Amino acid sequence: MEYPGNLFVVAAPSGAGKSSLVKALRELDTGVNPSVSHTTRAPRGQEKHGREYFFVSPAEFEAMAHADAFLEWANVHGHRYGTSKRAVEERIASGTDVILEIDFQGALQVRRAFANAVLIFILPPSWEELRSRLERRGEDAPEVIELRLRNAAQEMSQTHQFDYVIINELFERALFDLKAIVHAQRLRYSAQRRARADTFAALNIP
Repeated sequence: MEYPGNLFVVAAPSGAGKSSLVKALRELDTGVNPSVSHTTRAPRGQEKHGREYFFVSPAEFEAMAHADAFLEWANVHGHRYGTSKRAVEERIASGTDVILEIDFQGALQVRRAFANAVLIFILPPSWEELRSRLERRGEDAPEVIELRLRNAAQEMSQTHQFDYVIINELFERALFDLKAIVHAQRLRYSAQRRARADTFAALNIP
């Protein structure tokens, strides 16, 4: 089924800059809206329940999963993350563009549910830079950083299953690339036909 709104799915290994890019995109383009995920991990820093994530207990998450409430869910670094199916469907059905920040497992699950979802993978420019970014964050112990790097190898091996790939070497360039993908999707025939129905009708375009 085609929905009036676009569904963008952004995945990346930890430390590649996915969250920063999506945040910057949303500051520039108010037409792109997030879908807040549920997670069993604890809040970090200034994160708030209902803003960055819905922080729930493992039991609450399990109950939602059994009720088929998630569009996708995955176990990432020992914690579970899930995207509310109803929230996404309601938004794109109303014509809203939605962007999801999830891991590659979840991205592929979304593609199975929404064939027209646009999958975008963010890559670091090198292993050395990825390690440096993880260390500069100062959030994880050395053993956790090593785990994230091992997981990154598996995650990046799935890049070929995505529609677009952005290499986040220079942030401004990567942001430009992300904006270009969003803009291009809005110019596709089906999207323009929906958004500018009056113009198409006036020009007798079917």
